[in-house]
Amino acid sequence: MIKLIHKKGKHINRVLNAEESISANSEQLAIVFWELAEKYPEEIIAWCEEEFEKELNTNSWQDVFHHDLIMASYALKSVYLPDAVGYIDQLPFVNINREVQYATWRMSTDVGGITGEVLLKFRKMFGHIKDFGLLLNSIAKLGQQNGLFCYSAPQLVMQQPAFDSNSGNTSSSSGLAQPDILDPKASSKELFSFVYSHYKSIRLWLLFWCFMKYEKSIPLEAFLGAFFYRKCFKKEVDLSGIAVKSLKPGIRNTIDVIIPSLGRREYLLQVLDDLKVQTLLPKKVIVVEQNPQPDSQTELPELKTQDWPFEMVHHFTHQTGACNARNLALEEVDAEWVFFADDDNRMENDVLEKSMQKIKSLGVDLLTLKYSQEGEKLIFDKVKQWGTFGAGNSIVSGKFASQIRFDMAFEHGYGEDKDYGMQLRNAGCDIIYHPDIEIQHLKAPRGGFRELSLPPWEKDKAKPSPTLMIYAKKYYTAEQLMGFKTELFLRYYSKQEIKNPSKYLKRMEEGWRRSEEWAEKMKQKVAQKSL
Repeated sequence: MIKLIHKKGKHINRVLNAEESISANSEQLAIVFWELAEKYPEEIIAWCEEEFEKELNTNSWQDVFHHDLIMASYALKSVYLPDAVGYIDQLPFVNINREVQYATWRMSTDVGGITGEVLLKFRKMFGHIKDFGLLLNSIAKLGQQNGLFCYSAPQLVMQQPAFDSNSGNTSSSSGLAQPDILDPKASSKELFSFVYSHYKSIRLWLLFWCFMKYEKSIPLEAFLGAFFYRKCFKKEVDLSGIAVKSLKPGIRNTIDVIIPSLGRREYLLQVLDDLKVQTLLPKKVIVVEQNPQPDSQTELPELKTQDWPFEMVHHFTHQTGACNARNLALEEVDAEWVFFADDDNRMENDVLEKSMQKIKSLGVDLLTLKYSQEGEKLIFDKVKQWGTFGAGNSIVSGKFASQIRFDMAFEHGYGEDKDYGMQLRNAGCDIIYHPDIEIQHLKAPRGGFRELSLPPWEKDKAKPSPTLMIYAKKYYTAEQLMGFKTELFLRYYSKQEIKNPSKYLKRMEEGWRRSEEWAEKMKQKVAQKSL
């Protein structure tokens, strides 16, 4: 490890190889950063603000940087971009849970590191950047879309700031425990330039609107100046030549499979046929069959009468809903890994074996597989940190899956898989998408007993769906929530009949209020049932 000790993210204090000093050819931090990467490509190039040098927990760095395609930092006092970036970005990478290792491109200049060989891949794109905070965040933002794993990692330091969820010192509305508010280094001008560079141009206009509406300011100079900045959105950085082999110890391959099913007998039996011939057989398959008819009986007697090459567990319930069904199944898991499957999947016979090989090489706790429908084009073709979670195509470490349950407030609504993914992230489990291992999603017709009636909030014209409101209130920062609201209002305008802007805004504000009311009712209902 090469340590780059700096002063306030601008100037070099000293450079250390182990504990020996190395001469630097410049006092400019960004310049020396590139020089060290070129001179020591096999080493981790670590940066550290001089006041935090004694806090470095170098014994844990190998646990964080267990393969070469990892970039990590930890903010003790400062971040680069202000939370206003949440106005235009509602993905999970923006609102960081600093108590766990958390996937994020938001790098801090306080403490962090990246392998020299990986850093050099970004020199052509970002070699001109002199601001060290901007450089780190640009590398991580573009790198994350091209296969670089980026984290906020508290293990990098020996003592983290005290977290007090009751102190009120938080910029988040998510309920996550946060330390004292971090000091953002970027100006409005730098924020607008970063957004123009790394997002669709329409996001710059949205940011400008949100500043006027919520910040009560008109940053016209920052807005106009951003158009002169270099565009990096959707640019490619080839990291494929860097071998990835995790240093984490070996893992056991035992897998339990959970499958909720409702009125899809023939499709489910196809899934079980695929599981029977896997080159790595499941330890246990747990099927939760649902039928709301009070006098109904199972349509799947063979689950108990037929011989299976794995343990078969069959639950039959009159209570419908994927959340309840998956929670029932999760009570039965005891393997090292849990495969969340749907009852209309098809897969090749080596899907589980290939998945475990990739999990080992990447050293990850969760792998979401390519989930394609017939004729669907592949959008993402690289292994990457994923912004959502697939409840029908993911393999999750049992140490997380066995402890986390689907939130019943989302039952019969939308977003239960996104919520489960956020619970996993906030427990320290990263979500990795792999495009080379595929499960076919047949998208079977709805089972015969599935209720087609509209949810009650549709008649009440609640907008957005109350389950989306629950999710937003639960995980978004204040800025993300306002950005979500603004974008919803703008997108929906062309899809409805009211064209008078004043009447439309009034109608949407009423719909938002009703959505909040429904969300609260639904949460209270679940809380009462749990008593």
